[in-house]
Amino acid sequence: MREDDFFDEAETADVWAIRQDTLNTDLIERIHAGPIQTATDVEIAVPLARLVHDEYRNRGTENNPRISVPESRATTAALRAVLKRLAVDFRLPFSDFDGFYTYWKNNNGSNSWQARRQILSELFDPLHEQLADLEAGTVASTLAEPVSSHPRTGWTRVDEEITELRRHFQNARTEQDYRNVGNDCVIVLERLSEVAYIRERHLFAGEEEPAVASTKNRLERVIEVDLGGSQNAALRKLVRAAIEQAQGVKHGATINRRYAGVAADSAILLANILRRITEGASAP
Repeated sequence: MREDDFFDEAETADVWAIRQDTLNTDLIERIHAGPIQTATDVEIAVPLARLVHDEYRNRGTENNPRISVPESRATTAALRAVLKRLAVDFRLPFSDFDGFYTYWKNNNGSNSWQARRQILSELFDPLHEQLADLEAGTVASTLAEPVSSHPRTGWTRVDEEITELRRHFQNARTEQDYRNVGNDCVIVLERLSEVAYIRERHLFAGEEEPAVASTKNRLERVIEVDLGGSQNAALRKLVRAAIEQAQGVKHGATINRRYAGVAADSAILLANILRRITEGASAP
């Protein structure tokens, strides 16, 4: 599951109107009440924790969350319930948007959006890490595994998407399923583009920062900066091939398990390659 799966698409007759999706409160209530048939508690907890984190951040920084105060209370309660079923200890010192407002006022967050983001990061980041570890142990896969002894890259949003990719590939049977695997590959690459490319390090003077979706440009720059020397050419080629393979599966007319598997392997290995490169670049 992903965050968007907790929302219903709003219907509008005006094709130019901004679409405002609505929270699927029935799903949230069912999750609160107990396990559901369509997904395991682990599969629910990962995106639900991300949704709750994101909506509190939206409330604290932009004051433009997708959900209301009562819905913030319901989603927080549902998250607590599913975490309790998983025996995951998570203590959030507020239960809804109003409680978060009071909490940040009492904890030096009144005049700083960054302070509010930091408050939430300190509360939620350990949870995301714990859930990612838990999820990594629940998904068997025939896809590539990294050489590293670590089951994850450590980039939580990348790891969450890789787990979704593995799950979807494991269950894929039809051409549409395999095309969706290609879409998962593209999402993994975009998550990599978000975390591996650091503006202060990889943006050259006088340039305009490429959009996150410009994965080829951003990831090649990471390699160019973080790995100096002529050996960059082969790695840039690898990045380009992985991106093109993922896009090819997403948009291809004839897709099968072999091509989808190659694209998925490429995305997973690329994530681990970039993690190794960036770790080496940041080492003293």
